[in-house]
Amino acid sequence: MIRKNLIIASIACLICVSAQAQENYTLERCKQLALENNVKVQNAQLSLEAAGQAKKEAFTQYFPSVSATGIGFYSTEPMMELGGMGMLEKGMLGMVSASQTIYAGGQIVTGNKLARVQSQVGQLQKIMSDDEVLLTTEQYYWQVVVLEEKMKTVAEADTLLASIYGNVNNSYETGMVNRNDLLKVELKQNELESTRLKLENGLRLAKMLLGQYIGIPAHGFEINHSLGEPGVSPYTVRVDHLSVLSQRAEYQLLDKNIEANRLQVRMEIGKNLPTIAANVGWSYMNFDKGSPAAMKSNFGMVFATVSIPISGWWGGSHAIKRQKLQVLMAENDKRDAAELLLIQMQQLWNDLEEAYVQIILAEKTIASALENVRLNDDYYKVGTGLLTDLLDAQSALQQARDQYTEATTGYQMKLSRYKQATAQ
Repeated sequence: MIRKNLIIASIACLICVSAQAQENYTLERCKQLALENNVKVQNAQLSLEAAGQAKKEAFTQYFPSVSATGIGFYSTEPMMELGGMGMLEKGMLGMVSASQTIYAGGQIVTGNKLARVQSQVGQLQKIMSDDEVLLTTEQYYWQVVVLEEKMKTVAEADTLLASIYGNVNNSYETGMVNRNDLLKVELKQNELESTRLKLENGLRLAKMLLGQYIGIPAHGFEINHSLGEPGVSPYTVRVDHLSVLSQRAEYQLLDKNIEANRLQVRMEIGKNLPTIAANVGWSYMNFDKGSPAAMKSNFGMVFATVSIPISGWWGGSHAIKRQKLQVLMAENDKRDAAELLLIQMQQLWNDLEEAYVQIILAEKTIASALENVRLNDDYYKVGTGLLTDLLDAQSALQQARDQYTEATTGYQMKLSRYKQATAQ
């Protein structure tokens, strides 16, 4: 009975493994897994949470600062005579104080605003990190698709060569051609087998990269794709680049940089203004002077402090001017980066439009290559064509199909880059 149960369990495990091996992943599923498992996304989220903690830390500056101190001592020998009233041997001292800043030149308010800006920067950086991970995931995904499609092309070419080999072999057996023609076909088949081996190795590595990036095992998964028509015309996603510039996370980061530098100016000004604080203190003393008359006290007090950085004004004025120059530099950086972002969007559009045209040309090339193979095959069969022309036509067809695969997958990548760069 135990043996029977073990056999059933083993069969169940094999079925589970087989089911996992057949699991297919679409592009959207790969993107979802990347956002869940990729290390860059996880670190970006941790940085965002750290910025949130810094924001909460800055908020605590609005509350009073409280401290407490306690001292107890015992001496084997009298330490000193206290005011002629006896020798001091043991005692206790306790103090509690609280300080509330009333005015600090706006540094606390400005510090909280800076912390809020840093939190917003973290959110924008998280968006950029997610976008980068999604693009890289697509790149790895389409690399797998390209290699799988090229494997299909090799299989089709292998079938065509097998047909050519059969025709040539028939002609050889009837004495119409010599063995040299058979060797030419076999040479092409060997070249095709070498290409297949390279593609298999490349496909294995591409799957490992994709699996590692999205957090799944490098083996036991397949890509679910259908490489047909592009599906989306580039002209349906064309937008006015200037109108979407402000929606780019990179552009918003430039605004946050200017805002942060302006707040730093206010912070430097605040450092050179007076600081006013209200303070409350309570003290307890119990000194036993080695005599029945111990000295005790218990009292509290309220006081205010005003601090004016008089000697710091000279250097502070230069610090303020320096920070104002940083604001001007940040504004210059924004103008320059905005122009570069517009150029980038235009370049991405040009690449997308060209990629779409390449697909159309690749389709025409495949149609011409198919007709070329058909004609040369007919010519060879009736004895008016050369075998080398037929083999060259077969190679041209294989190259045309590979070009179509690369053009189609390249278009998909360029489409994603353009839509991401234009905040779509």
